[in-house]
Amino acid sequence: MRVTDPYRNHNVHHHPAVLAAVPDGCRTALDSGCGDGLLARELAARSASVAGVDRSPEMIELARGHADGPGDVTHLEADHLAAGALPEGAFDFVSAVAVVHHAPFAQSVARLARLARLTAPGGCLVIVGMAANRTPLDRLISACGVPASRLHARRRGGRRGPAGLPMEDVHMSRGQIRQAIHRLLPGCDYRRRLLWRYVVVWDRPREGGP
Repeated sequence: MRVTDPYRNHNVHHHPAVLAAVPDGCRTALDSGCGDGLLARELAARSASVAGVDRSPEMIELARGHADGPGDVTHLEADHLAAGALPEGAFDFVSAVAVVHHAPFAQSVARLARLARLTAPGGCLVIVGMAANRTPLDRLISACGVPASRLHARRRGGRRGPAGLPMEDVHMSRGQIRQAIHRLLPGCDYRRRLLWRYVVVWDRPREGGP
């Protein structure tokens, strides 16, 4: 089941890829950087309980305004990097859409490592992010996404996102992202997508791992 979208944008476009990775029998799910809670509400159809976390009080207030929706969804105003904010290894599924790339390189690596630790052994982590174009090849491939973006814009209509959604610059290059992801999430599936996004799916080993 999919929640009716109040808006469409390039991040929401990738929600189906996130939802498809939720493991069967998922008990606990976390959406880090949940914004107004749209993805968290969608996850509620696939997980027994869902926690949506965001450091923006305005976004959490919007998310809590949808608390009467279906499923067991709670929202917490916090930064997932903060020590003690969330229990490590407690979530069968963790999603992070447009979260990792908004910080400088060192902080982004710390976010990746933290997300991996929040994922339970045997659980799944999905990251949807962007990268800065630093090479001619990057710019050429990104240019190929322009027609798809224009088609998507015609189809989506309406709002592109919740009012007041924080917008930040992209810091990490594609090379930096690939290097950090493959080091911190060994065996992950990293795929470059149109609309200037990449999608990472990582199954945490049942024993060992970060």
